[in-house]
Amino acid sequence: MTEPLGRAHTRALLARHGVRPRKALGQHFLVDPNIVRRTVEIAGIGPGSNVVEVGAGAGTLTRALAAAGGRVVAFEVDASLQQVLAETLAGLDVDVRWEEATVERLAAVVAEGRWSMVANLPYNVGTPLLLSCLRQVPSIDRFVVMLQREAVERLAAGPGSKIYGVPSVVAGLYGNVEVAMRVSPAVFVPPPEVESAVAVIDRVPAPKGAALAADLAHAAFGQRRKMLRSSLRNALPDAIAALDAAGIDPRIRAEDVSPEEYLRLAGVVDP
Repeated sequence: MTEPLGRAHTRALLARHGVRPRKALGQHFLVDPNIVRRTVEIAGIGPGSNVVEVGAGAGTLTRALAAAGGRVVAFEVDASLQQVLAETLAGLDVDVRWEEATVERLAAVVAEGRWSMVANLPYNVGTPLLLSCLRQVPSIDRFVVMLQREAVERLAAGPGSKIYGVPSVVAGLYGNVEVAMRVSPAVFVPPPEVESAVAVIDRVPAPKGAALAADLAHAAFGQRRKMLRSSLRNALPDAIAALDAAGIDPRIRAEDVSPEEYLRLAGVVDP
């Protein structure tokens, strides 16, 4: 049987092995079979797909990815889930790594071939890990990740929005972002206090200067209430001249600058 696990089955599975979700690890186990199926469909996983998952949890999504034919490497830091995953993933070809999914470890594991990351990311590490992978793990072509709804909306936000920030710039430099679906707290055990959403990011070839552009955005948003001529002063000693050369008004603020403009500024700084 490889159908996604439902709420009752997951609760019974966790109870049988004496496991309780750990708030410190941001654990909210996905228990809705329809959301699991839809996530796998959105990701386009099929025979021959290489998939990396961060935060396997009770294995509900892991199981569905493997059942779809994917070659799955799943990271899970909570060793108390070993017996749970052994039962959930019995008979399936899944490589479970009982270690923290740092960007360095992910880069090593997915070094060969092209990969998709499909994951219900732990809320406490999800966005920083995603941004690091966009910047440092080019072998991951597609990200289909569940995060807090606000975090997903920030990834997709455009210049001028109150929620536009460094995640928006990095996602815009390295990929095309889509908000695929919103997800109710009711589909998790335990339910989080906020809504979730699924972001799809399809990688684009990193343009020259993308890393510097992201660093400049970090500097600018570090003092987002200031004009660029002030917020970039530490990163660019001659900030006004550089902004003028890039065709960017030094009086505007970080949230008014598009990823393309940060990239243009990077080209002036490092031609």
